Amino acid sequence: MEAKFEELIEGFVTNKIGISEAFLSLPLAAALQQNLLRLQRDSRMIRAGIGNAVMKDKTQKVRGDKTCWLETNTKNAAEMEFLDMIRQFMEHLNKSCFTGLNSCEFHYALYEEGTAYTRHKDQLKNDYNRKFSMISYLNENWIQSDGGQLIIHHNEDTQEILPTNQKAIFFQSDILEHEVVVATRPRMSITGWLKRV
Repeated sequence: MEAKFEELIEGFVTNKIGISEAFLSLPLAAALQQNLLRLQRDSRMIRAGIGNAVMKDKTQKVRGDKTCWLETNTKNAAEMEFLDMIRQFMEHLNKSCFTGLNSCEFHYALYEEGTAYTRHKDQLKNDYNRKFSMISYLNENWIQSDGGQLIIHHNEDTQEILPTNQKAIFFQSDILEHEVVVATRPRMSITGWLKRV
C-alpha cells in the first residue's frame, strides 16, 4: 500500500492533486460497488444536500448525487477493508507530511443519468475540519462519452479526470474548486474527507 500512498502524495505535491489509477483492488472495488447498488435498491441512497447539520440547504440545485454515509463501526467486510486503508493512509500522511489528521468521514455517492455537481470547494463555511478530499471510483468500463468527468480548476487551467474503476483522487479541500459534469450512465464512488478535529 505504501507505493499507492506515495503515488497520491507525489501527485499532490507536484500538481495539487494526487491520482492513483489502481488504489482499490478489483475485488474491493467490486464489493463496494455491490454495496452501493444494494443501498440504492433498498432506497437508502438519499438525495444529497449542501452544508452540514448546522447549515443545510435541502432545496439546492447545484448538486445531483445521492449519498449514504459509511458507519465508522461498520461490520461490512468491504467497508472495513476500505476504512482500514484510509486509516493507514492518514497515518502515512501524518508521519511523512506532518498533517495531524485524526478523523475521516466517507459516503457512497451515486450520480444517476443526467445529474451533475456544479463548481465548488469541499470546505464548509462553518466548519474547517476537512483538510483533504478523497474520491475512489467504482465504475467499470467507463469511457469518455459516458460523461461524469471530474473537472479540477487550477486558476485559469482545468484538468479533466475520468472516473474509472479503482482510481483514487486526493486534494486539499479548501483550495481546489472542482465540478462533476453530467453523466450519461450511473456514476458511482466513495467520497469523503480526511479531517483534523
